[in-house]
Amino acid sequence: FNLHLYPQMLLFLALLMEKGDSVCRLQGFSQPPELFQDGHLLIGGIFSFRTGQDYVVNTFQTIPKVRKCKNFNFREFKFAQAMIFAINEINRNPEMLSNVKLGYKIYGNCGTMDILRAGLALMSGLKEEFSDENCTKSETVQAILGHSGSRPTIAFARVVGRFQIPVISHFATCACLSNRKEYPTFFRTIPSDYYQSRALAKLVRHFGWTWVGALAVDNEYGFNGIAAFIRTAQEYGVCVEYSEALSSSDPPETLQRITQIIKLSTSKVIVAFMSHREIKLLAAALYKQNVTGLQWIGSDAWITDPSLTDSEGHSILVGSLGFTITKAEIPRLGEYLRQDFWEDVFDCSLNQTANPQKQPCSGFESLQNVESKFTDVSELRFTNNVYKSVYAVAHALDNLIKCDGGKGAFPNRSCAGIRHIQPWQVLQYLHTVNFTTREGERVYFDENGDSPARYELVNLQIASRGTMEGKTLGIYDASLPDSHQFVMNSIPVVWGNGLPEVPVSVCSEKCLPGTHKVLQKGKPVCCYDCIPCPAGEITNLTDSIICLKCPPEFWSNKRRDACIPKAIEFLAYNEILGTLLVLFSLLGVFLTLITTLVFYCHRETPLVRANNSELSFLLLFSLTLCFMCSLTFIGRPSEWSCMLRHTAFGITFALCISCVLGKTIVVLMAFKATLPGSNMMKWFGPAQQRLSVLAFSLVQVLICILWLTITPPFPLMNMLLFKDRIILECDFGTAIGYCAVLGYIGLLAVLCFIIAFLARKLPDNFNEAKFITFSMLIFCAVWTAFIPAYVSSPGKFTVAVEIFAILASSYGLLFCIFLPKCFIILFRPEQNTKKHIMGKTSNTLMLTAYSS
Repeated sequence: FNLHLYPQMLLFLALLMEKGDSVCRLQGFSQPPELFQDGHLLIGGIFSFRTGQDYVVNTFQTIPKVRKCKNFNFREFKFAQAMIFAINEINRNPEMLSNVKLGYKIYGNCGTMDILRAGLALMSGLKEEFSDENCTKSETVQAILGHSGSRPTIAFARVVGRFQIPVISHFATCACLSNRKEYPTFFRTIPSDYYQSRALAKLVRHFGWTWVGALAVDNEYGFNGIAAFIRTAQEYGVCVEYSEALSSSDPPETLQRITQIIKLSTSKVIVAFMSHREIKLLAAALYKQNVTGLQWIGSDAWITDPSLTDSEGHSILVGSLGFTITKAEIPRLGEYLRQDFWEDVFDCSLNQTANPQKQPCSGFESLQNVESKFTDVSELRFTNNVYKSVYAVAHALDNLIKCDGGKGAFPNRSCAGIRHIQPWQVLQYLHTVNFTTREGERVYFDENGDSPARYELVNLQIASRGTMEGKTLGIYDASLPDSHQFVMNSIPVVWGNGLPEVPVSVCSEKCLPGTHKVLQKGKPVCCYDCIPCPAGEITNLTDSIICLKCPPEFWSNKRRDACIPKAIEFLAYNEILGTLLVLFSLLGVFLTLITTLVFYCHRETPLVRANNSELSFLLLFSLTLCFMCSLTFIGRPSEWSCMLRHTAFGITFALCISCVLGKTIVVLMAFKATLPGSNMMKWFGPAQQRLSVLAFSLVQVLICILWLTITPPFPLMNMLLFKDRIILECDFGTAIGYCAVLGYIGLLAVLCFIIAFLARKLPDNFNEAKFITFSMLIFCAVWTAFIPAYVSSPGKFTVAVEIFAILASSYGLLFCIFLPKCFIILFRPEQNTKKHIMGKTSNTLMLTAYSS
């Protein structure tokens, strides 16, 4: 060892020896233990009876002395007394370590440097002066119990471990101490922070807190603990708004900065991996700033510390949650502590033999009005760990001493020499320790020196006497399957905000079904906006990341949380547009029938006869069919209706235009027949007229038969036109068939228009060619406009456009051809005479030809 770096290191030098008198003296100084009991085998202990020190800067110009400590810590002193109680209990037990007396050396140093000094003293174990007869005899301890803090334990365990001396801590939870390469001789009777960090992360997830702050003490315990918590929390979808470190020795500016961060933060839950010193400083600072309503999640280093009740601003910590080790009972420990406490409070001795210097106690003293955390054994948690640590060493020594030949833990299964037991031998047997306490708790160490991880979830509540006590809310057992590790009971929880409901701490509220999360730029994954799913996509989950597309036949509802069948749309009878078209269609049928009735009643009049009554009645019949065929376009399309509507339309209109064409030819032929020497009407008499109408109509019938035979129209669910609904329409099967039907009707109409146009100026008071020309002009205009309107109309309006074209052209034919005649027949009967019709060119032959 380097004496300049470790001036406290114990070293013997052979000094000047006079004749007959040799002596060994320690170079430097030695620190005696606070508590000591001699024995065959010694167990060391380091407990900080006082936890505060004045800040000192070492100049290294002189050897640093042990610094004075202040603020007496009853809990640490109770740990030491529990160790003494356990050792004395073992010494009285004849079944364990028989004929071997255990002793102890306990140091109460505080501060990492002086705790390291104590560890080196326990390791060296030399007195200040020895005679030459026992100069090489040392008082090295077989194991060291302590310390409560991870940071000082890390400091001396690394050094002591190089000399194979076991270190067993009851409170040092830093996960870094499980590293066997760095700390090969370290054991602990408290679980590693690895398990506590995971337990805290599961606790946060259990209550739905996804937005938390993280605070750590500025040492290995805090950094390792909070780092493990953050890693696990992120696996569970929890985000950390801020992560800060604080030490009780930091300047006031650090505390003020962290207080301001907490004050301005939006998270309402704070996970604090700190000791009781830092949490008390922070609570006092926040109390002065009137920062309340926070939910604290504490580590086991402070969550059940009894000194919190006496700190300023401790009310801020009421409602805190945290995990701590399970509590236990140690029989007769309370009586033992009360005896020491009685003697200390009343300055007397209950055992005059043990303390002859004190006055004997009278027995009239009373503890009725005296309360002390020292004598409180209602919740022995970490004290029980000290008790288990002593028994772990005792069982290791007992197994070592009782070793049978050939069953040892050393090479060739040999046993150790009982008279010269070394710490490294005890270390070997500590690995195999496995016993059960009187409470039924099993004690053993895994390959890393850790104990089984089992915690109680506690909630800091105000007790009846005004102190803060940890009420047990549940159990966490890391040895169980993941789904059964955390179990809560039915005890009411006191929350940090003082309300009966669980506090809410989220960066963004949950996205309800129908919305999905979109991360906010530059912020953690817990901060997001809830965006409604696009049309046609849904999510029925909370906090969904994506929206799922509905199947082709379905569409999203208004809330975007379910797919519903798409509305099937077609031109129905019960809608306004369908009803209007039906009414106009029936009106056309009615007007056609009225016209037919008028013509039938006046069939012998010159006007009816002059307009070829046979073709007129056939034309009226075909117009009736035209009006009625429009009804086949309305209603739900089916296989038969699709075939019927287009073929009926094509054939009826072909028949209609054929009749008009026949009438037009008759007009032209009638006037040509009046010319001298002409025998035109001989070749276009009634028989030829009927045959021409039949022939023109049969061509359309043939086209329709071919269309229906090759690729007939069929009902189609059109899902491409609209995303939110299905258009049920009739597909043509082939566009060629529909174009052929329309093209043939157009050809007849154009032919009729040309012939009527040629005959428009023929002499007659009632030249029907003029009206036919006008009707064909309307017909052609309607169907020419139909094409772009049909192509551009969406959905069911395509059918409406086609019906409108049918009705418009039918009304055009009806009104243009028959309305003037009906007007004369009904309102101008004086013009319904042969003379008036023939006018100036009164020619019997022409009238005969025209009326035939």
